[in-house]
Amino acid sequence: MTAPAHIAMFSIAAHGHVNPSLEVIRELVARGHRVTYAIPPVFAEKAAATGAEVKPWNSTLPSPDDDPEAWGTTLLDNVEPFLDDAIQALPQLIEAYEGDVPDLVLHDTASYPARVLARRWGVPAISLAPHLVAWRGYEEEVAEPMWAEPRKTERGRAYYARFHAWLEENGITEHPDSFAGHPARSLVLIPKALQPNADRVDESVYTFVGACQGDRTAEGDWQRPPGAEKVVLVSLGSSFTKQPGFYRECVEAFGGLPGWHLVLQIGRHVDPAELGEVPAGVEVHSWLPQLAVLRQADLFVTHAGAGGSQEGLATATPMIAVPQAADQFGNADMLQGLGVARHLPTAEATAATLRAAALALVDDPEVARRLKTIQAEMAEEGGTRRAADLIEAELPDRRRP
Repeated sequence: MTAPAHIAMFSIAAHGHVNPSLEVIRELVARGHRVTYAIPPVFAEKAAATGAEVKPWNSTLPSPDDDPEAWGTTLLDNVEPFLDDAIQALPQLIEAYEGDVPDLVLHDTASYPARVLARRWGVPAISLAPHLVAWRGYEEEVAEPMWAEPRKTERGRAYYARFHAWLEENGITEHPDSFAGHPARSLVLIPKALQPNADRVDESVYTFVGACQGDRTAEGDWQRPPGAEKVVLVSLGSSFTKQPGFYRECVEAFGGLPGWHLVLQIGRHVDPAELGEVPAGVEVHSWLPQLAVLRQADLFVTHAGAGGSQEGLATATPMIAVPQAADQFGNADMLQGLGVARHLPTAEATAATLRAAALALVDDPEVARRLKTIQAEMAEEGGTRRAADLIEAELPDRRRP
């Protein structure tokens, strides 16, 4: 038995980074640990609902409610805000934890200050990765080609110089790429099935625990309408949802199919009026309890974010992947390679192609068989309980009775 400890969790204000950690935090609290959760106020209520004590701090990153265009379009547009945010967040977090040093640090992969603080305090740090992780050869195959051009620019050189300087100010001589991308210990909160080159991942560092899903009844329920022979859920997640044209194609694709019922989540950046006339078999929401719908759905049209992808796999739901940004393109390819999805680029996701892919997927017994196999493999990865066991195993010896 492990004695109660103070475990500090650090994340950023993004649904795809916070949500995967919540059940792990809830489990640690249930085991008697004192857990603090450092998070911007927009997610304070969600973190507090786990039983953790919230340590709020102010972020400069675009909020979940901001227009996704606030993130820009280039690689440097995407990475600079995280460094800027880390630099201004660190003093806030030092103050928040003054006289309250934890026994162990948990952190999202995007929380650079957490790793700085763990070294400052001399305590173990464990990364909770809500997405794919680096494999042996990742730098040569992915990172170096991706950064080749940005590194040649004045802006790119300035980014690295600033990152180096910030690390050195905090006594860290590690290269920024290694610091950000190579934790000493990491729990991967996606199923191994979604990990590219899984056979080349260093499992002495990375442990796949799979989806950590718990009771989500507090999010609300959803009931399949009587007479709905097939239910299709369409959702592009929480950030890159400003796609009214795509939603209109979905309405045309599924709204007229006999026996089909379309559940359409459009986010906060699209007015339902932009969809035009909606048939009776279509329901439109700005938000809904996705997992509750997926448990009853026959098809999932998804942006292939890590969270949505694993929820589709966990519920054995065939998918049409229409990626929008970041790791979603790779996830879409992985899902298609597993034989459980079709990858459709947004520009090709017309009513005709969506309908054709849907009809092929939902009636294919081989797709159903593969989904059931992956679902069973995911259950064996351990999920929430195994993640909590592994975290407790990393606690310093002084916390053990």
